Amino acid sequence: MAAKKITIVLLPDGGRKVRQIKVPRFLFILLLVLTVSISAVFSWVFVDYQAIRKHTSRLSQLQKENAQQKQQLVTLAQKIDAVNDRVRELREFDNKLRTMVNLESSRENPQFVGIGGSDPSLLNPHSASEKTHRKLIRLMHKSLDNLETEISVQKSEKTQLIGRLETQKSLLASTPSIWPVRGWISSSFGHRQSPFTGEREFHSGLDICNKKDTPIVAPADGVIHSVEFDDGYGRIMVVNHGYGLITRYAHLDKALVKKGQAVKRGQEIALVGNTGRSTGPHLHYEVHLNGVPVNPFRYILN
Repeated sequence: MAAKKITIVLLPDGGRKVRQIKVPRFLFILLLVLTVSISAVFSWVFVDYQAIRKHTSRLSQLQKENAQQKQQLVTLAQKIDAVNDRVRELREFDNKLRTMVNLESSRENPQFVGIGGSDPSLLNPHSASEKTHRKLIRLMHKSLDNLETEISVQKSEKTQLIGRLETQKSLLASTPSIWPVRGWISSSFGHRQSPFTGEREFHSGLDICNKKDTPIVAPADGVIHSVEFDDGYGRIMVVNHGYGLITRYAHLDKALVKKGQAVKRGQEIALVGNTGRSTGPHLHYEVHLNGVPVNPFRYILN
């Protein structure tokens, strides 16, 4: 039995001869099914491609936003570290003030540490580790909590300090608190190697180098106790500030005040020199509390 066929009529333009194509019915159906299937596949691929393009664009945007957020986190962490440093500086300044008014120094918060100090990778915005960023966020929260505690503590301490300051204005005016002269510190307070003998010795003050005849100012209110000459220290001046505090100035070129004269903080009292046993023009500056030499840095605020 002959297979059924389907006739396809082709009508060309221009009056040309009509053509007929006979196709077996099963083949026509197969071609139709294939055409529909291919069209469906292409449609699905096209729709899926459009969806992927859309999702890819969204993913790229999210990645960009994520990178920006990481950078913002790192920048915020660095700002928190900077605030931590400033608060530590304020605490050091506070401790100097408390030393001046004989209050016990406040203790450092053991948890008051920088975010990136122990692990610099935390402040790397290019780090791809989510664990790293979670740790960074935890440390930021912890640091902010510590800052809040520190501010509360310092507020209480400042209230106590202000109360003491109000009652000790005279003591403050008589406490050395500024540089007697600016210059290069060639030798600090404490043990050192002698520039003359090469042996270990105790240095009871600061050596501040500057050119000859640079003015020296009184670091606090006081009275000139003495002006004399010594073979080792050259021309020496001693200022009595009261409250057990005296300051001593050595290797002077010239004294600008006399014994018994009252002086005010910032007033010029002498000139830098090179007298006595000295390797060059400088001021040897000492602070004594109740007859004992102490580190002058403790009494210099700026």
